[in-house]
Amino acid sequence: MDVQIRNASDSDAPAISKTIINALRESNARDYSSDIIDQVVQGFSVPAVLRMLTERQVLVATIDGHIVATASLQKNIIRSVFVDPQYHRRGIGRHLISTIESIALDAGLSLLNVPSSITAEGFYASLGFRKIRDEYYQSERTIIMAKMLMP
Repeated sequence: MDVQIRNASDSDAPAISKTIINALRESNARDYSSDIIDQVVQGFSVPAVLRMLTERQVLVATIDGHIVATASLQKNIIRSVFVDPQYHRRGIGRHLISTIESIALDAGLSLLNVPSSITAEGFYASLGFRKIRDEYYQSERTIIMAKMLMP
């Protein structure tokens, strides 16, 4: 399995949207109600992803040219890390986070934050992120986590 990571382009928006929505509906549905999932899905439509591409550095992971995961960096905040459920537990998410950490170090950042879902808290903890606090957006719980970067 040859995973390539690259910067996303506008033409990737439909595939990014599909990857995120699949992950939300399959993976996050274990930890969040269908109402919350439906609400979050709305934020990842193709137009929303196109807007995201103008506000953040968005990366995609591809296998054989097909997008299987995405992650983004906005200032010192990691956002929208999603791996297609068919490709979970293959190191793709770790590879994306490692790439983002390198980008952050190159930009002179020493601290990264991530607003984690309940579903991904263990994943981020395994990468050295530590819980700072919980935040609630209506009934959606998000875990704010942080990691100091070492050059």
